[in-house]
Amino acid sequence: MKVLLDTCVWGGVRTELATAGYDVVWTGDWSEDPGDEEILATAYSEGRILVTLDKDFGELAIVRGTSHCGILRLVNLSARQQATVCLRVLELYGNELTSGAIVTAELGRVRIRPPDEA
Repeated sequence: MKVLLDTCVWGGVRTELATAGYDVVWTGDWSEDPGDEEILATAYSEGRILVTLDKDFGELAIVRGTSHCGILRLVNLSARQQATVCLRVLELYGNELTSGAIVTAELGRVRIRPPDEA
């Protein structure tokens, strides 16, 4: 599974996901931040699930109808918790995400917005 981590996601998540076998790119490695629209467009063109802390991506997808390959938003998690929750959500809800769902995850709670509602 291919994943694009937004800059706001702890860089250690990249290591954890790569160790688990995911194909991971972290925007924190890019020379500059191209902005949310370009990040989402890159994730879409490369067939990557976008993982972020930023609710603006959901707004781009829902309000503006911007195409995407799934968005996972992590909420109220410490840096270390981000990796654990991200791995668990990708394991449990990877199919929904790759189908274009928007998943919001926090400790003990996951909300899924199916693609037909996005």
